[in-house]
Amino acid sequence: MHKKANGIVPVMLTPFTEDDRIDWDGLERLVEWYVDNGADTLFAVCQSSEMQRLTLDERTELARRTVAFAAGRLPVIASGHISDAPDDQREELRAMAGTGIDALVLVTNHLDPAQAGTEAFRAGLDAALGWLPGDLPLGLYECPAPFRRLLSDDEFKLCRDSGRFVTLKDVSCDLGTVRRRIAMSGDSGFSVVNANAAIAADAMRAGSLGFSGVFTNFHPDLYAWLYRNKDLDSDLRRRLETFLALAAMAEPMGYPGLAKLFHVRRGTFASAHSRVIDFDIPKRFWGVMALLDHIETGTEAFRAEIAAADGASATT
Repeated sequence: MHKKANGIVPVMLTPFTEDDRIDWDGLERLVEWYVDNGADTLFAVCQSSEMQRLTLDERTELARRTVAFAAGRLPVIASGHISDAPDDQREELRAMAGTGIDALVLVTNHLDPAQAGTEAFRAGLDAALGWLPGDLPLGLYECPAPFRRLLSDDEFKLCRDSGRFVTLKDVSCDLGTVRRRIAMSGDSGFSVVNANAAIAADAMRAGSLGFSGVFTNFHPDLYAWLYRNKDLDSDLRRRLETFLALAAMAEPMGYPGLAKLFHVRRGTFASAHSRVIDFDIPKRFWGVMALLDHIETGTEAFRAEIAAADGASATT
């Protein structure tokens, strides 16, 4: 059950055409971009994928095609867990389990949709485990929508001790919580992967096994270098930490549409159409395109600096 589902884990976008269909050619190019830019695991059919606005058929096909495009080069995990009613959850989870993914990610707020507490969470978890193949690795995701439902320590231990879970996308955004969960995880194989850019480097140094924040859609390779060099005593590492934290502050400016604008500019796919963002991003957020320019310029500058530093290190 110790399936790898950690490292740099991009929360994948779903490219759409202007007439609101999934752009499968664009998805294939996007997968190649993740592979070429330092991803270790692909997280398909998540909130960044606009999963709440996808039909069940779209969610399962998105997972299947991501697995096909990854072609065994990277593990693919997926969620698509958006329902509260037990019958609907059973249908969607069983459908997703049959798509060939390496791990199925359960959303914590749908295991306790009424926010009733640990006993309700336990009941929801037991039901989900009963619906799914016993040999299918699972993950957990503290998805912020429709509300952020963090695991208690007892709930974390419950999932750890089940032997079914290989990863948690931690959305606590709190370094103390991340450290405590890492300590509880021990050598169980239940990886804690932080999703908050502000604490990314400190969480890595504390033992978070990678990063799965939204700016993996802009510069996953920079996070990958930071992960490999988290303990390096260098000015480059310290400046990169600051750049990544500040760049991620652009998230409220129309994400995931903002990330789609970035990929349209670089030619990954043709349209920035989003089912979640129904407004013109530059009109609402003045100066956002100039901000994207700065993020792109900073990203390229750090890539060049890292290449030079790595080259110098290789020759010494």
